[in-house]
Amino acid sequence: MKFVSTVLPALVLSLSTALAGQPEGTWLSGDGGTKIHIANCGGKLCGTVVWLENPVDPSTGKPKTDKHNPNEAKRTRPLLGLQVVQGLSANGPNKWSGQIYNADDGNTYQAHMVVPDANTAQVQGCVLGILCKTQNWKRAN
Repeated sequence: MKFVSTVLPALVLSLSTALAGQPEGTWLSGDGGTKIHIANCGGKLCGTVVWLENPVDPSTGKPKTDKHNPNEAKRTRPLLGLQVVQGLSANGPNKWSGQIYNADDGNTYQAHMVVPDANTAQVQGCVLGILCKTQNWKRAN
């Protein structure tokens, strides 16, 4: 029994630590309005919008589009299915960096993602590496 009482807690701790660093899956944004699915895209992580709390643009009555994109040709593409997280690469334990696109203003920002536990991700978007905004995302079902 001594083996079980000393090895089992160590095994549980190592499994929970391993799960802490798993960014793949579906996440609910900090404001609760968007779900983003993070997946491996050719060796780096990317994230795609898979759900919107309010998918219809109240000004048009049609599905929301990327209307703030600086590239006029992209303004009609739907937000659902849009890749907004690109090129996240590991840069430390439970940490990744890449880019994040903000459809609310049409800008792409330097991004950092930290996954401190299995159900929480801290996502930060930065301009020039100094002006940053952080959101806490929760793992979604």
